[in-house]
Amino acid sequence: MAEKIYPAAKPAGGPAPAAANGNPTFPATKAQLYNKSRPVYRPQPRRSRRSCCCSCCLWITFTIVILIVIAAVAGGVAYVIYRPHRPKFSVSALHVSQFNLTSSNKLTTRFNFTVTARNPNKKIVFYYDPVSVSFNSNDVDVGDGTIPAFKMAKKNTTALRTVVSTTGKSVDDNSGLKSDLKNKRSLPLKIQLDTKVKAKIGSFKTKKLPIRVTCDGIKAAAPSGKTATTATTSDAKCKVDLRIKIWKWTI
Repeated sequence: MAEKIYPAAKPAGGPAPAAANGNPTFPATKAQLYNKSRPVYRPQPRRSRRSCCCSCCLWITFTIVILIVIAAVAGGVAYVIYRPHRPKFSVSALHVSQFNLTSSNKLTTRFNFTVTARNPNKKIVFYYDPVSVSFNSNDVDVGDGTIPAFKMAKKNTTALRTVVSTTGKSVDDNSGLKSDLKNKRSLPLKIQLDTKVKAKIGSFKTKKLPIRVTCDGIKAAAPSGKTATTATTSDAKCKVDLRIKIWKWTI
């Protein structure tokens, strides 16, 4: 019977057995055995603050652009439907019953003033606050007055009358107004109307907005007695401006 030969037992304290590739193998350490059961830690990427700020700015800008587009479309639709036009004003009549300058340069005046307001819109109604009226000649305030609040219906024309006057107004000795009165020349007048107006479009009402009406091209003569004189208004032109206040400036 053939004899079996067994490999010799590992001698005590002898070197560790070699692996198949010839390198010695060592038993796993406690740390290696522990880490085998733990999942591998992979740190999550951190989002930077800059990327968050950029995203917020992008969304805010996008929202503002969308709102502007919606407002523009709504405004365009409203314009096509209602065809809004500014109200129109014209000087109908102006009578000068008093225009006296004393030797002490004190001015006293009285004017009977009529202005016509017209609403050219078919679907818009205007509501006016009381109107302050001021007359100016050669950069001198020669009279002030007030027109009561009023309403202008659609396609409506309204005649507004008031008395404009001043008493004891001081005038500079070198003023062009004094020179014109002395030489009995016709006086250039500039009329200014200031008020606030809101519009009603269907069932919608706008906020009150300030407007200024300026009328130029008026010539008046001071009466020589008790008979009033009539100012020349054939060349008068009135301009309506919307006055918007931005911080300290009014445009």
